[in-house]
Amino acid sequence: MARAARSEEERGAADAIPGVAPPRETTTLVGQEAAERTLLDAYRSGRMHHGWIFAGERGIGKATLAFRLARYVFVNPDPDAAEVRAAGDLSVPPEHPAARRLAVGVHANLLPQQREWDDKSKRFKSELSIDSVRRITRFLGTTAGEGGWRVVIIDPADDMSLSAANAILKNLEEPPRRTLFILIARSRGALLPTILSRCRGLDLWPLSVADTEAVVRNVASGVAKPSEQKLSAALAGGSPRRLIEIVQNDGAALYRLLLEAIERGDPRAQLKISSMAMDAASTEQFLELYRGYLARRVRGLPEPSPEAKPPAAPLVTWAELWDKATLSGRDVETYNLDRRQFVLETLEATTTALGQPGHLDNR
Repeated sequence: MARAARSEEERGAADAIPGVAPPRETTTLVGQEAAERTLLDAYRSGRMHHGWIFAGERGIGKATLAFRLARYVFVNPDPDAAEVRAAGDLSVPPEHPAARRLAVGVHANLLPQQREWDDKSKRFKSELSIDSVRRITRFLGTTAGEGGWRVVIIDPADDMSLSAANAILKNLEEPPRRTLFILIARSRGALLPTILSRCRGLDLWPLSVADTEAVVRNVASGVAKPSEQKLSAALAGGSPRRLIEIVQNDGAALYRLLLEAIERGDPRAQLKISSMAMDAASTEQFLELYRGYLARRVRGLPEPSPEAKPPAAPLVTWAELWDKATLSGRDVETYNLDRRQFVLETLEATTTALGQPGHLDNR
């Protein structure tokens, strides 16, 4: 059992980004000051709710905030302490022993649960299983290893199987004293109503343009030109995670190729884009940028590049293309289909729907 836990730690989390510190090691949080104040006020009140749902889009800081809260209550277990009363946010000294144990994943009072690695399929499982909830039950059934608070983080909670979701209810209904459950979800609507009724919801929102540009200056300084940094920030849509992925994978260049492929039906651009879809990460980035373009067309929003000249088309055309790409993209990952073929067919369907000339006969 212990060996399995170590091997999973070596693989990292299902949503890990190469070269980027995971949320438990991240000590700064940008753009979520309102959510942080809500948590600090609740903690200082002495009536901290035992169950929280952090909801919002992918990559905007939900997990970072969850570990930030856990770190804070471990370092400051007494909500009436003078340090807590005087605090302006949830930051703590990173060199504090409790903070250091949390960062390396050995704090006895913290249990994060994520999708597990499947040795048979050599990929992460698609859902959080009942086994995860059983680990939570065992964790809560023992005395807190370091005294003080215990924290359970479930990320993402909307990936729980039905049996796991029903099982977690028992823990939420009768939580041990000084225990916090933090459920991270893309949408509260994806959770069972009975779970929603036992937790306090906290919505997190995409970052402002100013905050996103501050992040891009940190992650892209010396890597991308100022013009590329500005375009990358606009394409990220307020998500630091998406911003990092765009910078790491030259997403600004891919976006410009998309303009050539969609707006001018350039078959050479289609072919070049498809050649870049070599793995799950690059295919996901294509989908993110492609669907972002379609979403802006549906909403009538301007493109982030002055080079863009969107073709006129009925809203239903853009919406249908978005739906088709989303469903086909899921099939590619579920059934391990040919990614290059998926990209080519998606772009070809787009040019056909828009009446563009681009078409690839030789693949």
